[in-house]
Amino acid sequence: MIPKIKKILYATDLSKNSSYAFRYAVNSAKRHGAEVIILHVIEEIGESARSILQAYLDPKYIEEKSKENITYVKDRINQRLSVFYDKIRAEEPEFEDTKVSTVLCVGYPAEEILRQADKLDCDAIVMGTHGKGLLGHTFLGSVTKRVLRRTRKPVFIIPLPKEESDLTYHDI
Repeated sequence: MIPKIKKILYATDLSKNSSYAFRYAVNSAKRHGAEVIILHVIEEIGESARSILQAYLDPKYIEEKSKENITYVKDRINQRLSVFYDKIRAEEPEFEDTKVSTVLCVGYPAEEILRQADKLDCDAIVMGTHGKGLLGHTFLGSVTKRVLRRTRKPVFIIPLPKEESDLTYHDI
């Protein structure tokens, strides 16, 4: 017997057409009567960049600026997601009853997607992927590959269109 899907984790990088994949998460949630959790991971600064910054700037200043930037990014992302979610609800009134929440965290994307999927007890993961380069249709993105290799949950990979979709995050 196939387990019931009660929670869907929609992992987004908020790239140009990533809202396209959100529609799949919404559709799946409607079909299963599931909750959608929107996850965006703010990527941590790499060790080499951190050490260069520490060579020139006071560590307290770096920490303060880092916190300010994270707060700003989180506020901006929440604004964008709210506008996008409201647009989806206006277009598809039956989605109104679907519970949607947002999780923003700092870390390495693949690890955080896996950690949050377990922590939030999600039954499935929805991710968009864009092919880059000549072999874009053959290979998945590195974050997508890492998630697929390490999870035991169903993962729905949605190829993002190259052309602009009807609503993109950069429009919000």
